[in-house]
Amino acid sequence: MDANIAPGTLLVATPGVVDGVFDQAVVLLLDHDDTSGSVGVVLNQLSRYQLATALPQWARLVCAPHKLFNGGPVSQTGAVCLASPVDPQEDPPGWRRVFEAVGLLNLDTPVEIADGAYASLRVFAGYAGWSVGQLAQELRQGMWLTVSAEASDPFDPDPKTLWARVLRRQGGDLALYSTWSPASRLN
Repeated sequence: MDANIAPGTLLVATPGVVDGVFDQAVVLLLDHDDTSGSVGVVLNQLSRYQLATALPQWARLVCAPHKLFNGGPVSQTGAVCLASPVDPQEDPPGWRRVFEAVGLLNLDTPVEIADGAYASLRVFAGYAGWSVGQLAQELRQGMWLTVSAEASDPFDPDPKTLWARVLRRQGGDLALYSTWSPASRLN
C-alpha cells in the first residue's frame, strides 16, 4: 500500500483527465487498504437530483450550497454523508472519524440526534471506488495528484472553484495547474 495514500488524502484530477466523470474532480479518500481497494467521494460536483426530494429530512441540516452532491459513479442511488461535529473532540452517535474532525455520518441516525450536533454536514449521491491496485495504476499513469485534505474541503461553499484553489495552495509546480483551462486557447 502506498504510504502517501490514506483516508484524508485528496485525489486531484490532472488536466489530462477528460473522461466526463472526473474532469477537474477533487476526491476525498474515505478508505484505502490492500484487501478492499479505495473508496472516496467527489467533493466538487453537484448532483442533478434535489436533496429535498431524495432525503427531505436531511435537507435543512446541510451546509451551503444546500445541495445534494455527486459523490461518484458508483451506487448513485445510495448516499454518503460527511459531517464535522460541533465539538471536534466528540464522536457523536452514528458518526465515524475519517481524518481530523471530518467523519462519516450514518444516515440511519435519527435526524433529531444529528440536529445541532454538527457544524458542517454534506450528503453525496454515490461514491468513487477503485479495486485493489487500480488506484495505484491510475497514479502511475498520472491521472491523479495526491495532496493532504484540509478539514474544510469537504464542506467548501464554492465547489466550482475547489479544484483550482486546492492546487493553488500547494505552491510550486502544482500551483501552476490551477490556471489550466479546458479551453486550450486559454492555456
